[in-house]
Amino acid sequence: MAKTTTQNIIDKTQELFDKLPALPKEARDVIAKITPWIALIFGILGVLGGIAGLGLLTVFSPFAIMGGAGRALGGGVLAAILTIVSSGLLLAAFPGTKKYKISGWNFLFWSEAVALLSAILAPLDLGGIVFTLVGFYLIFQIKSHYK
Repeated sequence: MAKTTTQNIIDKTQELFDKLPALPKEARDVIAKITPWIALIFGILGVLGGIAGLGLLTVFSPFAIMGGAGRALGGGVLAAILTIVSSGLLLAAFPGTKKYKISGWNFLFWSEAVALLSAILAPLDLGGIVFTLVGFYLIFQIKSHYK
């Protein structure tokens, strides 16, 4: 049952992005070719950045609480955790996308979904939402490369 629900979410999202103009075939081929390496690089950087963010939040949390910014800590912790999850999914996507397997593409999809959730939950992160929507557009453009 979970697989059907997962596939339904992907299919509904794909319906939205299929209405947009398609990239030229050559561009899709290039994007599909470099996607594993982009996933690997941003996955590593994201995990390291998320862990560093958690560390900084831990160090500076007493000062934030004393300064009255204790509520902001929860948002920062949530953002760091979602960054680690999204980046971990990118790392999990690397082997599958390198071999053009649909399982790798699915990890890309869920990484984007977590990133979108993070951008929506962050106050005034319109840039993050736009960036994530562009990411969804690109992964749906190359989905046909994965079997």
